[in-house]
Amino acid sequence: MATLRETLEAGRPTVGGWASIPSPFAAELMGRCGYDWVCIDTQHGLVGYDQMVPMLQALAITGTPTFVRVPWNRPDQIMKALDAGAHGIIVPMVNTAEEARRAVEAAKYPPEGSRSWGPIRAAFELDDYTPEAGNRRTVLAAMIETPEGVRNADEILSTPGIDAAYIGPSDLALGHGMAPVLAVREAEHEQLVRSILDSCRRNGVLAGIHCDSAQTVQRWHDLGFDLASLSSDAVLLREAATAAVRQVTGRAAGVGDYA
Repeated sequence: MATLRETLEAGRPTVGGWASIPSPFAAELMGRCGYDWVCIDTQHGLVGYDQMVPMLQALAITGTPTFVRVPWNRPDQIMKALDAGAHGIIVPMVNTAEEARRAVEAAKYPPEGSRSWGPIRAAFELDDYTPEAGNRRTVLAAMIETPEGVRNADEILSTPGIDAAYIGPSDLALGHGMAPVLAVREAEHEQLVRSILDSCRRNGVLAGIHCDSAQTVQRWHDLGFDLASLSSDAVLLREAATAAVRQVTGRAAGVGDYA
C-alpha cells in the first residue's frame, strides 16, 4: 500500500476518516469505506492506548494509512503511537514554534529529533526499518486552532519537521469568541481559516481541516486544502440511524460534532 506521506504528497486533495469509537471492528469498517487515510482520535474520541493498538492493526488489514491524534503534545504519547504503527501524528493546540519543535523532537529519531528506539509494531511494514526510514515515513501535523497559534502560524509552520497544519474549526471559532461549529459561515471565521491556509502555502506545508459534510469537504478542497476529514464514525452512525428512525416515526434528533 502507499504510505501516508506518498498519499498526501501525490498532488491531489485527500479525504480522511475520523475514528472516535474505541472498536477495531469500527476502525476496519472505516478502512473499507474508501478513505485516503483514517485518523484514530485519542484526544476527544473515546479511544485509549489499549484500543488504539488493535484499531491500528484493523486499519492495516485494509491497507489504509493512519494518523493518530494524540491527547496532547507529550513525548510519551507521540512516541508510543508511532511505535504502535501510526504513520502520522496530529498534535493538538500547537501555539508556538517552541511547541512545534518539541513535537518534532518526539516524532523524529536523531539527528532530526530525540525519539528513542523501539518500533515494536512500526517495523513490521518494512523489511529493513531504520531510523532514517522511520523519519521519512512519519508525517507530523500541528493543529493551529487558538488565537496564539494563528498569530504564530508562520513560525510554527516553518519549523523543520512540521509537514502540515490541521485546523479544528470548532476550537478556532471558540477561541475567537464565536460558536464552536465545523461549518464555517461567519466571515471572520472563514478569514481565520484562509489565513492559516495562506501560511501553509508560504511555508510549503500541507493544509488540513476537519469537516462536517461532503459539501464542506468540497468547499475546502476547491480553496486548496490538501487534507479534509469527513465528520467522524460516531456522528456518521448517529446521522444514519437518526435518518432511518425519522423515516419510520417522523421524530427528529439533534446531531453534533467536534474537532
